[in-house]
Amino acid sequence: MSFEDTITSDVIGLTKVAPLSRRGFMSATAAVAAGYTLAAGPVRADIVTTDTSGLQAGDAKIKVGSEEMPAYFARPAGNTKAPVIIVAMEIFGLHEYIRDVTRRLAKLGAFAVAPDYYFRKGVDLTKVADVKELLPVVNAKPDAELLSDLDAVVAWAGSQGGDATRLGTIGFCRGGRTVWEYAAHSGALKAGVAFYGTLVDPANPLWPRSPLQLAPEMKAPVLGLYGGADTGIPVAQVEQMKAALEQSKKPADFKIYPEAPHGFHADYRGSYRKDAAEDAWKQAEAWFKKYDVLS
Repeated sequence: MSFEDTITSDVIGLTKVAPLSRRGFMSATAAVAAGYTLAAGPVRADIVTTDTSGLQAGDAKIKVGSEEMPAYFARPAGNTKAPVIIVAMEIFGLHEYIRDVTRRLAKLGAFAVAPDYYFRKGVDLTKVADVKELLPVVNAKPDAELLSDLDAVVAWAGSQGGDATRLGTIGFCRGGRTVWEYAAHSGALKAGVAFYGTLVDPANPLWPRSPLQLAPEMKAPVLGLYGGADTGIPVAQVEQMKAALEQSKKPADFKIYPEAPHGFHADYRGSYRKDAAEDAWKQAEAWFKKYDVLS
């Protein structure tokens, strides 16, 4: 098996959480029509939806080198100096859950931007129904290119009137790993929130150092939100990251939800745990306020 096909720890956490029955889930046709991915399994009928009332929201193209990266953004209407928050998506592409999270952040006063940084492969990840077909695409994304793409998002948001001096990032699953990586890269980042982001990577020359290895280099405080029942990211690994950050005197905090599996915030999936998800969102909002990303 090549690295591109490797089942990484975030994917292990995803694939080992399955709903017990189809009751309470949309049909595949309805899920696709609503803009949700099918690769993560059946889509819950009772999903969280956020409207665009009071917001400016839509699709954008962000210049990265000689190419244009698709993105979705949302921000308070008429607010030209909203703080910028990058939304780092799961492996499933820029589907409706990520767009909704972007709108939720805009309702909190942010200029939130979710970039589709896997676009170069020419595959619409939201239309892929099998996780195994996603892996060769997402595992082949070099960290250097990813970090450069995120820097381009910050520059674009600033050019659109966002306040890039109050920069945050939030990510889920593989996007949680992205938060840790970006916190070690960007001196402009004020704070990050990583939902069940992978901390230890399999060997891959495209991913030279895992978040755990980068702990001494963190430039911004990160809040790590993890599930105690995550089958891919054991609590011991989270404790290891916590200890590494403490040893390096890097500001960070962690909250582990004992009964929650991987993907507990993903309200469209069977892994969703309402109590943990709602509390974690409050923790994220408070974290961004603490570090002056949000007012």
